Amino acid sequence: MKKTYLWVLAAILVCGASVFTSCTEDNDDNPVQPDLNVAEKIVGKWMVEELDGQPCPTNWKTVLTFVSPTNAYGSLSDYYSLSWNVRVLADVTINGNKVSVVSQDGNTKNVLDCTVLSITDKEMLMSSDWNVYVDGTSVQHEVYGKERYERITSDYQDAILGMWEGHSTGADGSEFDDGQNHRWEYLADGTFRYYHKVGDEWQLSNDVLNEYFVDGILLCTRWKNAGEGQQENREWWEIESIENGVMKWTALRLRDDGSTYTATFEMTKVQ
Repeated sequence: MKKTYLWVLAAILVCGASVFTSCTEDNDDNPVQPDLNVAEKIVGKWMVEELDGQPCPTNWKTVLTFVSPTNAYGSLSDYYSLSWNVRVLADVTINGNKVSVVSQDGNTKNVLDCTVLSITDKEMLMSSDWNVYVDGTSVQHEVYGKERYERITSDYQDAILGMWEGHSTGADGSEFDDGQNHRWEYLADGTFRYYHKVGDEWQLSNDVLNEYFVDGILLCTRWKNAGEGQQENREWWEIESIENGVMKWTALRLRDDGSTYTATFEMTKVQ
């Protein structure tokens, strides 16, 4: 995996989507609630669902897992920074409803200070203040508006392993799908193999990059076709279910005009 330098866990918490989130230097409209029992309730896996009251497109989603009140890890695939962060580790400090998440990568330190506005067994609402320091000097500072996270209780990291065959099922199709059946073989080392059918035979694609990760229900993939001038492609899905040999995906997609649509995908396990 490529090493990420400037965009680690801080980007994970803010969804890597400053184009969508309102930034302001003042959070007076976010009242402080001092007795939320955050240290106990925050432990677990969370995925961002809304930014400032608007649904978060699947391609901007991130997953954050608090292992304990002092440690966390997060996963992020981001086009803007070219980040590919798989379960990045960070230190956590909790004081009342204030949560500080700190990660260090060489001479770069990310400090994310969050105010938890509300938290239940199922969802968490927060605002956050992000600082990036290089050699002790602040190089970036942003304040983010309300972000709503939902607790994730399923993790399909192991269930996805193996060979699957399928195609998109939504009325709007999928950006990288031609409506025909294809095969994907997900391997335990974080790589996958892609097959297309030629006549009656399945042929392995000669892609030069095929990587994926699953954290909770979020599936992130990236690939690059062979040949000069080919660009890296990325695609994100939410795994709706894996049961009885059938896997279903869903994703909220954002069009260029700002409207959204839901893409769906279904595939069956190949024995």
